[in-house]
Amino acid sequence: MPRLAATLAGLAVLCTFANVDALAQSAAPYPDRPVRIIVPFPAGGPTDILARVIAQRLSEVWSQAVVVENQPGANTAIAAARVARMPADGYTLLAAMDVTMVLNPLISKNLAYDPLKDFAPITLTSKNTSLLCVRAADGPQTVQALIARAKAAPGKLNYGAGIITTRLAGYLFNREAGLDVQYIPFQGSPPTVQGLLTGAVDYIVDGAAASLPLIESGQLRALAKLNSRPFPALPDVKPLAVEAGMPALDDISTWIGLVAPAGTPRAIVDKIRREVVVMYADPAIADKLEKSGISTATSTPEEFDAFVRKELYRWGQVLKDSGIQLN
Repeated sequence: MPRLAATLAGLAVLCTFANVDALAQSAAPYPDRPVRIIVPFPAGGPTDILARVIAQRLSEVWSQAVVVENQPGANTAIAAARVARMPADGYTLLAAMDVTMVLNPLISKNLAYDPLKDFAPITLTSKNTSLLCVRAADGPQTVQALIARAKAAPGKLNYGAGIITTRLAGYLFNREAGLDVQYIPFQGSPPTVQGLLTGAVDYIVDGAAASLPLIESGQLRALAKLNSRPFPALPDVKPLAVEAGMPALDDISTWIGLVAPAGTPRAIVDKIRREVVVMYADPAIADKLEKSGISTATSTPEEFDAFVRKELYRWGQVLKDSGIQLN
């Protein structure tokens, strides 16, 4: 009996130390080890640029490494499914896009994640302007001239896009203008822009970030933007809805937000969101992103969730009403 009592007492002490250790770990300040932001695109595109700006500032503020990891594939679905399965501890975040949270669920029958159930929304981080662009050297000067060129050579022109949202925008433009053109797929913004530069395609619809330096250097020409919001980097570029009289293309923008695996503690979610809000208030950060063609935006987790649900409904109706089939 004395031996049994001693054994039980020893186990009790061990359990006590284990509980204390668990409590200490749960009470440890976040983050106490490196944080990853998974970007579902190759390096160099707007999502990657924004994620790296955010990661650098968070690293400075937290005195802890925040690293960006690129994992492209399957229209962002590979990275999204991976993050959805990660521990809900705030150490793996996803730079999610409209494609990730809205278009993939609408067009994919066997998606390996649920945007509303598998993620904890943190904040919107940007609403970016998409552009209709051509090569400056041999491309048309106006939207009307592009339409005329395409109609003069049915089935001969190619257009490119790197994500579902911009592909859908290009599809709507071609449909509204009555154009017979071929779609060439790319994986993200940099390859899309490169395809235009090399002549693989005749025009592209893409976020402004990757195109802007080439527009400013005179290699590309922006014919129109796909929303009516001010875009200081290109103040003279008009909305496509105005230039071509296409109301269906009045507000098509790509957007980016931060999400974490579902179940991530609210305190961690709020801490990350606050840091993003604070960094965007820094004129140096805002100016750096604006010059990269990235328009900053923030939201509460609840606002972000409501925004995603609204976009799901909106694009669901567009796909249903238009009869567009995307594979």
